[in-house]
Amino acid sequence: MTRPIRQACILVGGKGTRLGDITRAVPKPLLDIANGTTFLDVVIEQLSRQGFDDVVLLAGYLGFLVRERYDGRRCGSARVRVLAESEPLGTGGALISACEILAPRFLMLNGDSFFDINMRALAAEGADWEALLALRRLPDASRYGSVDLEGDRIIRFREKSPNIQGSVLINAGVYVLQAAIIERIRSLPCAIETDIFPVLAREGRLSGRVCEGYFLDIGLPESLEQGRRELPGVRRRPAAFLDRDGVINSDHGYVHRPEQLDWIPGAPEAVRRLNDLGYRVVVVTNQAGVAHGYYDEECVHALHIWMQEELGTKGAFIDAFYYCPYHPGARIQEFRRSHIDRKPGPGMILRALSELNIDKNRSFLIGDKDTDIEAARAAGLPGFLFTGGNLAVFVENCLAGLAQAARQRSQENGF
Repeated sequence: MTRPIRQACILVGGKGTRLGDITRAVPKPLLDIANGTTFLDVVIEQLSRQGFDDVVLLAGYLGFLVRERYDGRRCGSARVRVLAESEPLGTGGALISACEILAPRFLMLNGDSFFDINMRALAAEGADWEALLALRRLPDASRYGSVDLEGDRIIRFREKSPNIQGSVLINAGVYVLQAAIIERIRSLPCAIETDIFPVLAREGRLSGRVCEGYFLDIGLPESLEQGRRELPGVRRRPAAFLDRDGVINSDHGYVHRPEQLDWIPGAPEAVRRLNDLGYRVVVVTNQAGVAHGYYDEECVHALHIWMQEELGTKGAFIDAFYYCPYHPGARIQEFRRSHIDRKPGPGMILRALSELNIDKNRSFLIGDKDTDIEAARAAGLPGFLFTGGNLAVFVENCLAGLAQAARQRSQENGF
């Protein structure tokens, strides 16, 4: 089984000349979007929540500012590294500078655009291609070149032109690449978008996936202002809170090793469906086994890392795992107490609501015990009791029920 991609390289080397004086003293991706949050912060956050834990920034223009802000920083589970070119040599040159640390397969994306898609799913589909590009359909492509797609294969690129009429597919600046693509760079400077991708297209080695989702390129003053208006709302997402044992995996009692874990039927598909819909998927699980000394917290973390990798092979991911190791009857003294995190207490849910930029009004919980539902109620969320069967089917029924309830509220309020 191909292991999921964990490395993402972000191109942050451009000068942003179309933004004029705005980028004279700051690289375009470091422009402020809201209250000290840079555009690059938003891009890195998206990668981190989707399980890309090795983030490499390929810097150029004013690279020392990128290094000062990001090198060695952690964002969620992601470690951020910065490599700065001494001179601009194009996107191909940026890859050459990183050749010694590149994973065999990695994600690459532009640091001045944001595409709200499930990149974990994109990465799971690109193993058979030298390069896979995320494509976006736009009604007006006068600002971009267009892409011709035949099945899964990109067959050609067209230059941008005001004469292009109607909607077209564009290169959205998110790529799944084989590290061997470096061997195609014959001279520098080199732009892989114009020097390498057309060659791969002619050879039948370049694939494209049409993706839907919010797309923004901040290359113009008006699109930068659009981002400042819209991105705070885009980043605020509904959450699906899932209990672990009995919902995601079978509850055999104190599951703490990979060989003990059996996925509930439809669980990976349910998580993928919620990912694709833009939900944050948050696990909230009581882990009294820690309190009783059956296993330690490192076992919990290791199992969650393994679960994330297994889900990644299916294009799915968990945004965050919250667990409670406390129990009032614990054998281990440091964990022997009542705690608001232990369900039916709402502590884990309340922490996630405060830490993960969640839209509470559109969120819900699925659990297999009454204590899960009580925790949801205490946190002000609807809760759904899962009693077995296929989780993907159950999630669809939950979503349908929530949509029906929302329509009914709108009618009652006269909308």
